[in-house]
Amino acid sequence: MVKNLVIVESPAKAKTIEGYLGQDFVVRSSYGHVRDLPKDNNAIDIANGFKPTYVVSADKRELIAQLKKLSKEAEMVWLASDDDREGEAISWHLAETLNLPDAKTKRIVFREITKSAILSAIANPRVVDQNLVNAQQARRVLDRLVGFELSPVLWKKVKPGLSAGRVQSVAVRLVVEREREVASHLSASAYRIVARFDAGRGAVLEAELPTRYKVRDEAEAFLQRCIGATYQIESLDKKPGKRSPAAPFTTSTLQQEASRKLGFSVAQTMSVAQKLYEAGKISYMRTDSVNLSGEAMTGAQNAITAAYGAEYHHTRTFKTKSASAQEAHEAIRPTDFALVKAGSDASEQRLYDLIRKRAMASQMAEAVIERTTAVIGISSQPGVTFTATGEVITFEGFLKVYAESRDDEDEDEPKDGESSFSRGLPPLSVGQALPLLRLSATERFSSPPARYTEASLVKKLEEMGIGRPSTYAPTISTVQKRGYVEKDTREGKERKFHVLTLDNSAVNTEVKTENYGAEKAKLFPTDTAMVVNDFLVEHFPVIVDYHFTAKVEDEFDQIANGLEDWTQMLTDFYGKFHATIEAGQDIERSTLGSTREIGLHPETGEKITARLGRYGPYVALGDTEGETKPAYANLRKGQFIESITLEEALDLFKLPRAVGEFEGKDMTANLGRFGPYVRHDSKFFSLTKEQDPHTITSEEAVALIELKRKTDAERLIKSFPENPDIQVLNGRFGPYIVAGKKNVKIPKGEEPTELTLERCQELADATPDKPAKGGRFGKKVAPAAKEDKTDTPAKKKPAAKKPAAKKPAAKKPAAKTATKPAAKKTPAKAK
Repeated sequence: MVKNLVIVESPAKAKTIEGYLGQDFVVRSSYGHVRDLPKDNNAIDIANGFKPTYVVSADKRELIAQLKKLSKEAEMVWLASDDDREGEAISWHLAETLNLPDAKTKRIVFREITKSAILSAIANPRVVDQNLVNAQQARRVLDRLVGFELSPVLWKKVKPGLSAGRVQSVAVRLVVEREREVASHLSASAYRIVARFDAGRGAVLEAELPTRYKVRDEAEAFLQRCIGATYQIESLDKKPGKRSPAAPFTTSTLQQEASRKLGFSVAQTMSVAQKLYEAGKISYMRTDSVNLSGEAMTGAQNAITAAYGAEYHHTRTFKTKSASAQEAHEAIRPTDFALVKAGSDASEQRLYDLIRKRAMASQMAEAVIERTTAVIGISSQPGVTFTATGEVITFEGFLKVYAESRDDEDEDEPKDGESSFSRGLPPLSVGQALPLLRLSATERFSSPPARYTEASLVKKLEEMGIGRPSTYAPTISTVQKRGYVEKDTREGKERKFHVLTLDNSAVNTEVKTENYGAEKAKLFPTDTAMVVNDFLVEHFPVIVDYHFTAKVEDEFDQIANGLEDWTQMLTDFYGKFHATIEAGQDIERSTLGSTREIGLHPETGEKITARLGRYGPYVALGDTEGETKPAYANLRKGQFIESITLEEALDLFKLPRAVGEFEGKDMTANLGRFGPYVRHDSKFFSLTKEQDPHTITSEEAVALIELKRKTDAERLIKSFPENPDIQVLNGRFGPYIVAGKKNVKIPKGEEPTELTLERCQELADATPDKPAKGGRFGKKVAPAAKEDKTDTPAKKKPAAKKPAAKKPAAKKPAAKTATKPAAKKTPAKAK
């Protein structure tokens, strides 16, 4: 007989909590959501107030049966899912699915998994908050309606397989618009004048002219006027200053800082934080509050005083800027500030360290600084001065523990001898003469707006009021999984710049080169994103309107607070939205920006067009409507239909390209559906990210082939000459058998090297063939993947008894090349 049954979301929590509650409590996990909308068009009864139909997930039926049995035996059932709207909805779904009577059901919430928090929750139960449930239902239903009605329009008008969503499409629009800002940026140069002086006692003082000259002649003229001049300090201005610490982490600021300091992706940050939370090391990681409880502030004070002294502590409260933030919740913080080491691996320890230091710093004294500005006069140019600035920290305060990083676009890093903002000046005095060591004018170029990183996109979405703590990571993941946005690192380009230097009585000019435009882990839109975004902006503006999307979020907040009816909110939205869907059926495909005429081939006069095909953007040489098949070539990374030039398009038709000979057989470089490759002896060898099929050399191709052969040899455990279709290979998850197109698991206890051909064939015959997938013209069932489920963070599911075999990528026809139609078989990515 079970006295108390507690149901939490994850098994990691269950184990920890059961240890706190004692033998009268049995704790079980629901493994996240137990039911959801079915994957068809009959999930929502629009005519009857948008009534949703929920079904228990197939993989949860056995679990639900177990929980039903336990709940009937229990005297009391405690629903202990997360303290947010989604957690509230999970508790409601459990109560409904398990048919729990109100008399024996209690809802408890906690923001950290500690004994005191759990016991406090048990002592203060409540009922399921239907307002929070309705806010979550409204989001779920609205996003289903948008995804299921808008995605088919994209399939018909743009290309099959696309998806759209209320939040993901807005995120894509931000990335697309930023890419166009970058493309339209016209770089302008200006000359920056920097002087280096001998400040005495071996010290060097660097100073800058406040004025920047736009042309070289002006910069050179200034340097000419400085020939023979003397320099002295005209004034010294010292001002005290202070710096205050940042607030403790919210979900979005944690994602941003973990990206900048640790190089974590948004999804990785949330996954690691979830583990720390479930282990009881930090408070709940989905929050938009910067508030700390009194208990937490006391814990921080004790840790600060013990480590650094009482003078480093300063009690400080923070107020969240967002009107929707729930101040009753807390910022992300450690559950025990005295605990320095936490986490089962390096990632967890690094993130915990970041969270602990940020929370501690928020309760520390301000840093005291002294800023000094030196003004340096030029004897030959009265009224023209150089300026040197420096800063000295006189009391570290919170900087002893933590200093916040900045985004790339916010940084103004010193270049070419510019003094660092945080470095002090050498000892100086008014009237002091400063012998000139070097005077130079360096050409500097303006930079385009920075492309988004995952973290800076989250920051932008939060600033605009789009999304909530639970939606940021799913949104960022969704736009990448759907092929709209790519996170990529790209090499910069070389450019020349001029440096003018005053040397004794002459000005010397030197031309140098620098690398510019290098991108690390930045978000780039695909051509598909460009076309779909323009289509939505023109024909469905309400879906990608920033203010409208933020307004919908506010309405969800109103529902959660009991101030708005969720069905009425959906009614108001759906009427206008459905009307635009109906109108969208009449849009002509020819009006879309998926095809662009680039020009004519200079030799043949054939028309060249750029198009968006089923498998991506490409260029076509020739009449696509005529009898003669045109030549095709895929666009290269970074090229777009809307901006590719005739010269760039002609260059694409140079593939396939003869690279050389190896072992008496030709090597050919080309592009396939899995990327660039070299073909040799009817085999395909994928190029690395750094290699280009247009420029790869014969030596590089040979090295690529030999490396692949070596890798394959190490991968092969056993082969059978009498049946080459069967091999025993060493894979990512251990040894396995390949029998034709079938991957076969090796039973435990059997040694791979001792398998016979007969045994391999026996195991292969016992392994069922994978069912054929429905083709393009098969029965269409609207898949859940076309929704914008960005308010559903990944929840843990019960571990399967056997790991599912990894599915191979679906085969797609490759784009045609300039010399012949694409072969039916194109190379898979080299493993």
